[in-house]
Amino acid sequence: MPIIEDVEHDQELQKLQATIHTQRQYILELEEYIRNGRRKLFGPSSEKLVDLHPSLFNEAEAETPVEPETKADEAAAEGAPEPRKRRRAFRIPPELPRVEIIHDLLEAEKVCPHDGAALKRIDSEIHEQLDIIPARVQVLRHVRHTYACPCCQRYVATATKPKQPIEKAMASPRLLATIAIQKYEDGLPLYRQSKGFARLGVELDRTTQANWMVKVGELVQPLINLIHERMLEEPFLHMDETRVQVLKEPGRKAQTQSYMWVLRSMMQPAVLYHYAPTRGASIPMQILEGFEGALVVDGYEGYAPVCEKESITRLGCWAHARRKFVDVQKTYGKEQTGKADEPLAHIQALYRIEEEARDKPPDERLALRRERAGPILQRLRQWIDEHKDRVVPKTLLGKAVHYLDHQWPHLVRYLEDGRWPIDNNPAENAIRPFVIGRKNWLFSATPKGADASANLYSLIETAKANGLEPSVYLATVFTELPQADTLEAIEALLPWNLMPRA
Repeated sequence: MPIIEDVEHDQELQKLQATIHTQRQYILELEEYIRNGRRKLFGPSSEKLVDLHPSLFNEAEAETPVEPETKADEAAAEGAPEPRKRRRAFRIPPELPRVEIIHDLLEAEKVCPHDGAALKRIDSEIHEQLDIIPARVQVLRHVRHTYACPCCQRYVATATKPKQPIEKAMASPRLLATIAIQKYEDGLPLYRQSKGFARLGVELDRTTQANWMVKVGELVQPLINLIHERMLEEPFLHMDETRVQVLKEPGRKAQTQSYMWVLRSMMQPAVLYHYAPTRGASIPMQILEGFEGALVVDGYEGYAPVCEKESITRLGCWAHARRKFVDVQKTYGKEQTGKADEPLAHIQALYRIEEEARDKPPDERLALRRERAGPILQRLRQWIDEHKDRVVPKTLLGKAVHYLDHQWPHLVRYLEDGRWPIDNNPAENAIRPFVIGRKNWLFSATPKGADASANLYSLIETAKANGLEPSVYLATVFTELPQADTLEAIEALLPWNLMPRA
């Protein structure tokens, strides 16, 4: 009996110890969750790293001594602080028109009080101020003259009017471009624009503006199709997605989340937004049908089916991998140093190599990566293998290590082609204007409105990527696209076929 009791006691003790271990892990996860939440809520959002161990990984700098090139470099090498750079004063652009306001002496003051001689102007002091002329509203009257034959009185001819972006609407192409730019580029919701128009003496409600945006969004669909076709010819693309709320979707609650997908190309700069009610794998399937290059994405597995179906090379994002370790470092700071320092040091070294290779041709960039980044990746892989089974899975560090381990095959693929990028930052930068705008206008009312937003965001961001002023570009498109009746005429309106503003 005592032996049986001892065995039962040991089993109960093991169960108790396992329960205590599980509860400790859970408490650790909760404490970490609270700490990280407070940091995100009250701390800085910058991903600038805290360099806790600057000598942990300094391979490139340790191999070759660097000679100081400037006095600032010499001072830094001697330990003296670098002189603070003076902020450059604002300079009024010289190309702006100048209106002179002359301030002169009265005629009676142009006489010397000592000898009565007439004064002679020897110099002028000039003080320039930046001025602005408030927006001015005008009405364009399209007058179509009609002529008749005075002899036979049977022939009548009326002058034609150019096709309009929205026929029979009171909105000119420039007004439509202004509303679109203010909403999608400046993040100004339509109800605020209504207040601005009211100050100019025009009553223009937001429902009317919304209908106009839907119609011009449909108008530019041929351009969107051509941009999409051109992007699918690229050697690699960036892709990402973010949530958007659409209030009146058939069969769905107003609170249901939909998604705005973004596609970014770099060789021929272009940005394409695509609205979809789901984040499912069917959407990348639809957008990337026929694409044969490489796709740079984050760790979302919804991209896996399209990569497999279309034989697309999937590239990982080192910025996402780094961000997870940055969260660990910033959450704990100096309290628990060393947890994320080594992998971060390795990743920083990879980015220093990319900075050095930025302006090199693809073949030289590839050679530099294989020579310098290859050994770093080997050491980082060794670090992962040593730690992946020793970290608590649901902690920040455990999630960071798991992401790095799981995404490793995609993360190291950039070593295979010098054209391929190291991260998906271009897609995140492309989707940022939408995210910022969403904070102001909050939601789309209908799927048609979301589709129109996607099309107009696409044109604005692609115009910017090609060096065009988006307001001028949209006004040109809204004016010329209704007249375009051939494929060549439509292609001529693509952003890369128009000359950038000087």
